[in-house]
Amino acid sequence: MTWTQRASVADNGLYGVTYGNGLFVAVGDVGTILTSPNGVRSTEQASGTSNSLYGVAYGNGTFVAVGEDGAILTSTDGVNWTRRTSPTSGPLYGVTYGNNTFVAVGDVGTILTSPDGVNWTARISGTDDWLRGVTYGNNLFVAVGEDGAILTSPDGVSWMLRTPGGKDLFGVAYGSGTFVAVGGSYDSSTVLSSTILTSPDGVNWTQRTSPTRDSLNGVTYGNGLFVAVGDRGAILTSTDGVNWTRLTSPTRYSLSSVTCGNGLFVAVGEDGIILTSP
Repeated sequence: MTWTQRASVADNGLYGVTYGNGLFVAVGDVGTILTSPNGVRSTEQASGTSNSLYGVAYGNGTFVAVGEDGAILTSTDGVNWTRRTSPTSGPLYGVTYGNNTFVAVGDVGTILTSPDGVNWTARISGTDDWLRGVTYGNNLFVAVGEDGAILTSPDGVSWMLRTPGGKDLFGVAYGSGTFVAVGGSYDSSTVLSSTILTSPDGVNWTQRTSPTRDSLNGVTYGNGLFVAVGDRGAILTSTDGVNWTRLTSPTRYSLSSVTCGNGLFVAVGEDGIILTSP
């Protein structure tokens, strides 16, 4: 699996990326939004906000981006974006779509849901942990966050805390009957180790051996493969979530997020970096 660095029209940090409706959409610092039909050439779009955007998802014909100060933006085409009223003023770090519902997560246990990306409702999470990532699979929403917090919900409304404890978790994905959560731990800004957890049901989790000590910030599933990305350009792959291989990366910049669409993996990170791999 070979990765190629692509030219970026932005030098701001990119924190989230998704694919939908034939388009890759990446979001980042000071309201940065980039779109690309092929992951190779990107175009910067006007977001209408200076808030940093940390997460983006696609569902039901709509892109939803979330970020600083509770920012929520929606777009049907990735080009024209509208700011929506948010029930929170705290940062939102992750968003996903499943079961006809958007779910966004953020600081001090914030969880919001929406049927359309426009109208949002705050939900009770049962935790004060900061939540950094969320996904949907096997009829279940799974959210992850600091101190190893893991929450599950069948509908996005009622949540149960599953806390194995340990290192912070920054990303979660579902594929081939398995949830994979990734993260890491820090001490005085020094990464001690990375974390990979797997679960068949979102309830029972097993720690897996990581081939890197770099913190892992994002994970996705596509083309029969899990791909995780992290600090210092770390890129890992696994066919089952259990056995992982570290790949050669064309960058030492930290990677924040990765997605898969139309047979292509796209990863984004600091200084506007964009990597692609078939």
